[in-house]
Amino acid sequence: MTLELNGLSVDCIIGELPEERTRLQRLRVDAALTVADAAATSDELADTVDYAALTDRIRAALVAAECRMIERAAKVALDVCRADTKVRHARVKVTKFGAIPGLESASVTLEG
Repeated sequence: MTLELNGLSVDCIIGELPEERTRLQRLRVDAALTVADAAATSDELADTVDYAALTDRIRAALVAAECRMIERAAKVALDVCRADTKVRHARVKVTKFGAIPGLESASVTLEG
């Protein structure tokens, strides 16, 4: 079964330029997690990923990391997802908005 977490907003330090190192910018994190389908039958949180707790951990990890590159931010988010023992496989996409004038966004997708 795939559990999708869409549109997690994270305000954090992200970027290489000196002015980016002093202000928060918003990232969007989307994750597709392969998990056991036990919760579909049991209807119990214990049988699946607690995505409220997982999104808190992703947010905290990205804030603490103060990444320079979105590639690294995607790896941080992926590592948090993979650390959950109920996640068998994860695909994470991190999007940064407004990095370059005239470019809506840049994204990186990692999986493992």
